[in-house]
Amino acid sequence: MLSRRLLKNLDFTVISVTVLLVLISLVVIGSATHVNTPGEDRYWYVQRQGIFAVINIAVIFILLHFDYKSLGKYANILYAINLVMLLAVMFVGQSALGAQRWIQIGPINLQPSEFSKLIMIISLAHLLEKKQGHFDAFKDLIPIFIFVGVPFLLVLKQPDLGTSLVFLAILFGMLFIAGIRVKHLAAIFAAGLAILPIFWHFLKDYQKMRLTVFLDPNVDPLGSGYHIIQSKIAIGSGMLFGKGLFAGTQSQLNFLPENHTDFIFAVIGEEFGFAGSLAVLTLYLILLYRGVKIAGEARDSFGMLLATGITSMLAFHVLVNVGMTAGIMPVTGIPLPLMSYGVSSLTTNMVSVGILLNIYMRRQKILF
Repeated sequence: MLSRRLLKNLDFTVISVTVLLVLISLVVIGSATHVNTPGEDRYWYVQRQGIFAVINIAVIFILLHFDYKSLGKYANILYAINLVMLLAVMFVGQSALGAQRWIQIGPINLQPSEFSKLIMIISLAHLLEKKQGHFDAFKDLIPIFIFVGVPFLLVLKQPDLGTSLVFLAILFGMLFIAGIRVKHLAAIFAAGLAILPIFWHFLKDYQKMRLTVFLDPNVDPLGSGYHIIQSKIAIGSGMLFGKGLFAGTQSQLNFLPENHTDFIFAVIGEEFGFAGSLAVLTLYLILLYRGVKIAGEARDSFGMLLATGITSMLAFHVLVNVGMTAGIMPVTGIPLPLMSYGVSSLTTNMVSVGILLNIYMRRQKILF
């Protein structure tokens, strides 16, 4: 059992915000999903999401019994498992929406690329902890880029451009905290911009179209631009206080695609308006602020890097997903953390929050 001293050091702000976000997600998913054919259960997604939320809470409670430092011992094993999972997707993965990203295990569709984000954070934190302070030359970064590059390319192959970009956000966030020189960071970004025209030729046709309709959705209003157009209509029509729960026409009348997953924020904007959207974004801001604080107060570099990677991942998800639904970011299929429906995504994010709690609970060799 956890000692009372450890329990007193839990971050109840993070716990409260996480619980609120999950509860809001269950309400919004219930509103976003509806019966298309007789006999369907409208609340099937809600029930499923709720069950796995409870299971993840139990997992988090178990993880709190173990010092997060023990994760470092299994970092290399986790990295190897990550590669095996991503390779398995290529050979036995299930395809949907033009991508091969899922593995069927009984009644559950698992998305290994979601779990690979957290595994990458753990394994990269372990690697950077050993190399911290040894980034004097650019060549010192090459092993790190190779380390991240292998799973990055495997995910990109699926294809899953969104998750690949999350890997980059995690990498640069953790490198910055690990002490990479600013001139090296600037050189990397400059090189990245220089190779963008080359990278364009490696994108799938639908990915190229997504970037094109980001600049002008009316290029393909009934195809790739349809999501953005309908999402902007939904958010705009919500105005200040929204149309009310279960009253969003874009969602309820099936105009808004993927409204319980990637575009769930558009449902929030339509049914709860600007006020509701702002409240949800405020919850995310609090969670990210606490993530930064936890990283700063961690008792060691491994905890600091773990918290930084998790916070970078969550921040990138929120920024891109909300920007995507508002039409100021390209559509990448990145879910909204703790809000979008998805067992793999929910599990990854809740366990990540659990690790943040673990780091804070054991900060500075326990503050009493």
